[in-house]
Amino acid sequence: MKGKYLLGGLFMALLGAAIALFAYTKIIDKPAEAVVRDSSMIGTPQAKAVLTSFEMQEGQVDFTYAAEKTVHAVVHVTTKMTVTQPSNPFEFFFGDNYSNRQREREVAGYGSGVIISPDGYIITNNHVIEDAENIEVKLNDNRSFKAELVGRDPSTDIALLKIKADNLIWLKYGDSDNLKIGDWVLAVGNPFNLTSTVTAGIVSAKGRNLPLINSEYSIESYIQTDAALNPGNSGGALVDTKGSLVGITSALVSPNGSYAGYSFAIPVSIVRKVVEDIRQFGTVQRALMGIKMTEVTPEEAEKQNLTEVKGALISDVTEGGAASAANLKEKDIITKIDEVLIGSPTDLQEQIGKHRPGDKITVTYFRGGKANTAQLTLKNIAGNTNVVTKGMGVDEIFGARFETLSSSDKRSLNLDNGVKIIEVNDGWFKDQGLKKGTVILNINGKKVNSAEEIRNATNSSEKSVKSIEGIATDGRYFNFKFGY
Repeated sequence: MKGKYLLGGLFMALLGAAIALFAYTKIIDKPAEAVVRDSSMIGTPQAKAVLTSFEMQEGQVDFTYAAEKTVHAVVHVTTKMTVTQPSNPFEFFFGDNYSNRQREREVAGYGSGVIISPDGYIITNNHVIEDAENIEVKLNDNRSFKAELVGRDPSTDIALLKIKADNLIWLKYGDSDNLKIGDWVLAVGNPFNLTSTVTAGIVSAKGRNLPLINSEYSIESYIQTDAALNPGNSGGALVDTKGSLVGITSALVSPNGSYAGYSFAIPVSIVRKVVEDIRQFGTVQRALMGIKMTEVTPEEAEKQNLTEVKGALISDVTEGGAASAANLKEKDIITKIDEVLIGSPTDLQEQIGKHRPGDKITVTYFRGGKANTAQLTLKNIAGNTNVVTKGMGVDEIFGARFETLSSSDKRSLNLDNGVKIIEVNDGWFKDQGLKKGTVILNINGKKVNSAEEIRNATNSSEKSVKSIEGIATDGRYFNFKFGY
């Protein structure tokens, strides 16, 4: 009897093992299926789908997509220019009296650029192509093209080139405003003539002001990263991990000229506006508030009841400017433009740099410890809201650019009118030996207070200039007369 029970038990065990083995062989090779629970099962933990493919672990970043997308849209820019130098060392020391012989030498430069449209528009830095007589662009597929300079803006160090090509790989604009400190970015360019070089880093800071651009109207609000840059990277792309353009690489801080830890890029929020202006108008539409600014000190913040030592402190207001018309005054602290918080003068520069003359903005400022708001209509350097076309820039005449004298300039020089030369390029003013910093008081017997008044006094013609009065950079008064 016991034997029967033993045989029965053994049989049942074998049968169970066989069933288990059968089920295992049928199920083990099938992929797992996601379990989706009815949304009505409130309070019940939801099952998560599990993929059999590899997923990036949290904290890991995949750069391969952005790198592959960007290298084909970044170009190598080479330039050539001719410079004149003394033919021997004695001429350098003794000048033209020793010898009138000079020799010319061709100088080559190089940098990077970013294709922003399939029909061949390319962004680079102004300092890459400045003074170049020939500009050549080499694509990542080794094709080379002669490039046309469409326009440039020294105040932001941006230049726009054009090549005759179609169906090019290009980069879309990203959003530099939403970049956060700690975000990963890639820098792509051509350091030391090594084409298609990719480096990675994080955003170390935003709104950096380096003072690199020697212009009263410079807009410097750099994205600081620790992505390695070297000579030749200038004009290249700074992209996010999606491969969208967030900046144009431009500078590095270094004791020896090579990468030493930090690099800087112009935010695409500024770049995009400059490029669109150049494409649409041929020149940048520069919007101005008509103020000078400094950093807010802890003492000023305490006086104004600010909760943080942030903002832009107005140090001077230009008569007739947008800020003056809105009754802003010295010692006011600007804390917001529209809905964007202003932490420093650099932040304010960046926000105004996105606008054109005629745009209206709302300014939040503190005066007497209380917050106030004002509506401003931004103006150009001539004090109006006119659109400027190529060759007729209100701030550039005969190769020179001007700014209206501020109230503090007038007080220090004991003047009641005048305009200051802030940049001198090839043209009539340079031919007369006038330099940056010269103050023009009177042209053709007419007092001038703006670049537009210089244009009106000369009828936009160099030949019509009969007299010019002013103060040279060394403080001496001059009065030139022509054609008498």
